[in-house]
Amino acid sequence: MFEKLDMAPADPILGLTEAFKADPNPHKINLGVGVYKDEAGLTPIMPSVRRAEEIILGREKSKTYLPISGMPEYGKVVRELLFGGDCARAVTAHTPGGTGALRVAGDFLRPQKSGKLWVSQPTWENHKAVFSTAGFEVAAYPYYDPKTKGLDFTAMLSALKAIPADDVVLLHACCHNPSGIDPTTEQWDDIAAAARSAGWLPLIDFAYQGLAEGIDDDATGVRIFAEAVDELLICSSFSKNFSLYNDRVGALTLVAADAEVAARAFSHLKIIIRRNFSNPPAHGGLIVTTIWNDPNLKTQWLGELDAMRRRIHQMRELFVATLKAKGVKQDFSFIAQQKGMFSFSGLTKEQVHALRDKYALYMVDSGRINVAGMTPDNMDCLCAAIAEVLK
Repeated sequence: MFEKLDMAPADPILGLTEAFKADPNPHKINLGVGVYKDEAGLTPIMPSVRRAEEIILGREKSKTYLPISGMPEYGKVVRELLFGGDCARAVTAHTPGGTGALRVAGDFLRPQKSGKLWVSQPTWENHKAVFSTAGFEVAAYPYYDPKTKGLDFTAMLSALKAIPADDVVLLHACCHNPSGIDPTTEQWDDIAAAARSAGWLPLIDFAYQGLAEGIDDDATGVRIFAEAVDELLICSSFSKNFSLYNDRVGALTLVAADAEVAARAFSHLKIIIRRNFSNPPAHGGLIVTTIWNDPNLKTQWLGELDAMRRRIHQMRELFVATLKAKGVKQDFSFIAQQKGMFSFSGLTKEQVHALRDKYALYMVDSGRINVAGMTPDNMDCLCAAIAEVLK
């Protein structure tokens, strides 16, 4: 059987990382994979996380299985992050990363929903793969306007109003991947009103809480939806904001009309989890729970998260300024206005390949860049290379 298999194509993002690692150029730069880097170009372990791990190891007495849905204490922390306090009509399952939450959501929804699952155009590439594998037909609604480098909200809202009630719509809570463009509070109100009127089910991907404006501000869309509709699913990830990438810490939160309905729906979610991975790993969830429930560690973590967010914004501004200093005539000021780790650079596929082949500068073919991969030390050669391919 195995001899009949052809080599599968590499993942467009993770495969890029493999190519980057194999490149011998000492000046290579990776702006492809969505991982936070500090000014030294490293993905650090937060000091608050280090301290939490010390506390956890000191207390640990057993490595027995967690419940199918994970620790109740962790679920409560997730809901406090999402809603600013616990929510009586919401239940939370601990999942292996945000991707695990998305897949569990897909498997849970598919038997209940015969319609399509809608994603923004563009969206994170793996969204389409996860939900098509779960059995959904995946369609796209308008989002990014390449002419204005902004949100095409008129087209987006018009499309959302026309989506049938039996469909599911995936929305990015903040730091839209890959565009870096988020709706305003007023626009979130309109999107939620469209969902309530049309009847489709909102599924919100929340992978970057705290990296746009702050913990509470970044939850604006989630909280508006929780007030506006009876049913809602939210997929959380703590890879970025706690820098827990290899601990795979995620959550799936289900909001229903009331606590009784939520409990019934949750019983079906747990069946899906049992059939997928039985129960979640403990360590990452313990870190998040320990930090959030310790006032000193919580304050420390929020400060570290603020520093990460400020660094990303500073790199946006430095990138725009350095390109201008290199004589680039094209207007890149939109980069400084966007939020989170990602932006569309506007570079063509041909230009992206030229940057990779000539300058060992790696980004995905769409021209999406990970701003967090920029540092003061690599900015000059980065912008010089872009200036060259733009000539």
